[in-house]
Amino acid sequence: MLKVKIVRLDKQAILPVYATAHAAGMDISACLEAPVTLAPFSTALIPSGFAMEIPEGYEAQLRPRSGLALRSMISLPNSPATIDADYRGEVKVILVNYGKEPFTVSHGDRIAQMVVARVEQVHFEEVAELASTVRGEGGFGHTGMGRG
Repeated sequence: MLKVKIVRLDKQAILPVYATAHAAGMDISACLEAPVTLAPFSTALIPSGFAMEIPEGYEAQLRPRSGLALRSMISLPNSPATIDADYRGEVKVILVNYGKEPFTVSHGDRIAQMVVARVEQVHFEEVAELASTVRGEGGFGHTGMGRG
């Protein structure tokens, strides 16, 4: 099991927690002194009240919560958001309201989920050409819109 150091920046902060034994993501909760209301098609930066020390070779990814997306059209516009291993500031979540009604976030509301994953840094080797494949340069729906 990977160990990640965490600091509670606000005594009211709720630290990340797995909701079930086999959950891939940990719930991230809002750490607010007062509720924040997102108007339709607006964004807000919501603090979590904690900071982390992610080990080198890993990142934390912030992702939307499916229930918020389904019920209220609340999401993360930069999903997945990356928290790099060398970042030591407070974890904050950019929320967007894609819905038609205002949405209020209160202290303790679960607003996102976080997955910690291994990442590799790469070194690019500039070459004159790339190896060919059957697909080639086809992209952006080139295989059609089949449903089966």
